[in-house]
Amino acid sequence: MGLRMMCITAHPDDESAAFGGTLLMAHAQGIVTSVVCLTDGQAATFRGEATDGAELGALRREEFAAASSELGVTHAEVLEFQDGKLPRVDFYHAAGEVVRRIRQYRPQVILTFGGEGGVNLHRDHTMVSLLATAAFHWAGRNFYFPEHISQGLEAYAPQKLYAVHAPFLASSEAAETTAITPCSLKLKVDEYKQKKLDAFLLHHTQRGVLERLRDVFEKHGGEESYLLIASRRNSASDTSLFSGVSED
Repeated sequence: MGLRMMCITAHPDDESAAFGGTLLMAHAQGIVTSVVCLTDGQAATFRGEATDGAELGALRREEFAAASSELGVTHAEVLEFQDGKLPRVDFYHAAGEVVRRIRQYRPQVILTFGGEGGVNLHRDHTMVSLLATAAFHWAGRNFYFPEHISQGLEAYAPQKLYAVHAPFLASSEAAETTAITPCSLKLKVDEYKQKKLDAFLLHHTQRGVLERLRDVFEKHGGEESYLLIASRRNSASDTSLFSGVSED
């Protein structure tokens, strides 16, 4: 089945802003990619011309689909959880929805946010980190969510889990302005920087975010860094997202 990678995010535009260069690089290398976004972003500060949350959510789903296509994503899906309220979800149920997608798409490598909540310390990002971590460990065990097995899916254990490294903080509530998490792997994505920007600009309702952070993007947009937080194989070095990964 070849190499496969999954990116687990909280909001439409996360796939472009945080992981866009990596997704483009993976696509160029022939890796099958999937993005699972837990909410449709109805609680966003920037709302474009949407008149209410439902309209904004519908617009952002369309933007997500367009951006995912620009990034060469093979499978892209937005789930039905509420933006801004992920910390209040039933954890086991939400993790089960992520486990279902892991068993469906069978990624060897999973990317998600770090527990700090990314550059803006967003609580939804933190919750996605926790859910993705649980799902990484649970997806390979028949004991968890046996209803999936009865529905025709098979347990599947991904091999590596990475958290994206935030090189800076952009939160008004943060005392620090520098990163608070380490990284174990740096990817140079300069050749994909413009296309990553093009993908983000397809999120028309969120262009205010880019205008606010354009200088930061120019400085950091050519590199994406990750911290390896779980691996099923011991390795002395981590030279790429798929180093030490076996095809299955």
